[in-house]
Amino acid sequence: MQSSEQNTLNVVKQYYSEKLTSNKDLQTNACCTGAPAPKYVSEVLSHIHPEILDKFYGCGSPIPEALSGCTVLDLGCGTGRDCFVLSKLVGESGRIIGVDMTQSQLSVARQHEAYQMQQFGFSKSNVEFRHGYIEDLAEAEIEDSSIDIVVSNCVINLSPNKAKVFDEIFRVLKPGGELFFSDVFTTSRIPEDLRNDPILLGECLGGAMYIEDFRRMLLQLGCADFRVVSSAKLKIDNADIETQVGDINFCSLTIRAFKLPLEDRCEDFGQVAYYLGTMPESPTKFTLDDHHVFIKDKPMLVCGNTADMLSSTRFAKHFRVVGDKSKHFGLFDCSVGTALQEANAAVGGCC
Repeated sequence: MQSSEQNTLNVVKQYYSEKLTSNKDLQTNACCTGAPAPKYVSEVLSHIHPEILDKFYGCGSPIPEALSGCTVLDLGCGTGRDCFVLSKLVGESGRIIGVDMTQSQLSVARQHEAYQMQQFGFSKSNVEFRHGYIEDLAEAEIEDSSIDIVVSNCVINLSPNKAKVFDEIFRVLKPGGELFFSDVFTTSRIPEDLRNDPILLGECLGGAMYIEDFRRMLLQLGCADFRVVSSAKLKIDNADIETQVGDINFCSLTIRAFKLPLEDRCEDFGQVAYYLGTMPESPTKFTLDDHHVFIKDKPMLVCGNTADMLSSTRFAKHFRVVGDKSKHFGLFDCSVGTALQEANAAVGGCC
């Protein structure tokens, strides 16, 4: 790891181990947007230890549906809030691995591990916390193609080498595996002086990703289409920092991407998808992204990429996809959802 990257990591580590004792110490609300969690998540949150909740610094709720029996990796797990929620949702047959570079955060998570298993009625723990860097998951002994789902909550922005992080993510995901994460993005590139400011870094602003650079990065790594599930403009709530960042617009996005050979544009093959209503968390409708909401038993025309996302992943048993790719009708008319438009951001592919 280059010395400049290590310096950035040291700044972030110091901020989260020394400057912050709880989320009340944050100087902005970028790391804690207060967006409501889905019901299936909020029900589990009521069983999470108060100290874990007090030291949570996330900007979204990157916990997808249909997790039973899955192996999930949480990047930058901190004190383990999302890990323990995931632990309950995957069940005793599933497995959760949390990776974080800050030992003080991990010690809190490990301290409450037995308590959480008791709360969930589990006979043994299905959670493992590992010290390591998200830029080098091999060092944390995460093997190739071993993970069903990678999640992360407002952490990747803190990395000085995001390309390496995403490269590692797609290395460890199984074919058809999913990346589901929330983070801070911008609609323009951040000047270097702001990117290196220790407070802006720690507050998840300095390292926020420009959405178009993120799109290009994933495309270079072989991920041609990602989807925005939800978005929200960020209000900084700190006059001095608002003045410092000027007219840079920040937003929190929750993004879904798959380890699949997809096209970089949405193509029309006349395919239709039916949601079967079999996900316990979503009995009547399922939201794939901000403009693909599937109503149980209602047919929806889908592009080839969407059809693959539904039929070549863990969602396959919950959908019936009619049609194949033997006949092509040109580009698929796939409009961007209003939530993303309000955030003034762009989306991968034409979806």
